[in-house]
Amino acid sequence: MIRALLVDDDPDLARLLIDYLGSHEVEVLHVLDGPRGLAALQASPFDVVLLDVMLPGIDGFEVCRRIRESHDVPVVMLTARGDDTDRIIGLEIGADDYVPKPFNPRELLARMRAVLRRARPGGGGGGEARPPARERLTVGPLVIDHAARVVTRNGAEVSLTSFEYRILLVLARRAGDTVTREELATEVREPGEAAKGQAYDPSVDRSLDVHVSRLRQKLEDDPKEPRLIKTVRGVGYVLSRPA
Repeated sequence: MIRALLVDDDPDLARLLIDYLGSHEVEVLHVLDGPRGLAALQASPFDVVLLDVMLPGIDGFEVCRRIRESHDVPVVMLTARGDDTDRIIGLEIGADDYVPKPFNPRELLARMRAVLRRARPGGGGGGEARPPARERLTVGPLVIDHAARVVTRNGAEVSLTSFEYRILLVLARRAGDTVTREELATEVREPGEAAKGQAYDPSVDRSLDVHVSRLRQKLEDDPKEPRLIKTVRGVGYVLSRPA
């Protein structure tokens, strides 16, 4: 059973999602605004947050920022505004996915399961199996246990968002080699997008830069002089192997 927190001021949409998701083993708690959503998240654990952007009072972007200050729960943002700028802002502040309204509830469920698979082994409530082999990557002080989705630095666990984790995993799998922004953007996008053959979107470059900056804040001794994740100017990034 998946526990989802829905923060949306549209009661009709909430009823639709509660009925549909409930029939697919998703328990939904619905609240109408950001402060109630933040209070609910403090009071009880959830597997995923479904967060509307256009909320009364505190908008969804600000709610997402506050969630990220103390929680790593996956966040899927919902919005009637399909502007690329909104999508990029959502990713920059720590959202794991972005679904424009109107949407098919079946697609939303698939997106939820996708972010949960990335956030925890065997997640998503759909009976997905764990990876057949236990992938464990060691690059200098970093150890990535992919089956458990755990990253440690010098033995201490590092808390990463789902998007940050995906970026680090791509870089770690090619440690020592430069990964172009296009390659990185392609490899961290939704599996469904790759299957559909959707082209690389240069607008995600800014979002990648922001997430890499946040990774450096968490992984580097001095984020302003990074030794682990280095920028190859005009090309992309490289996760350095120790000499």
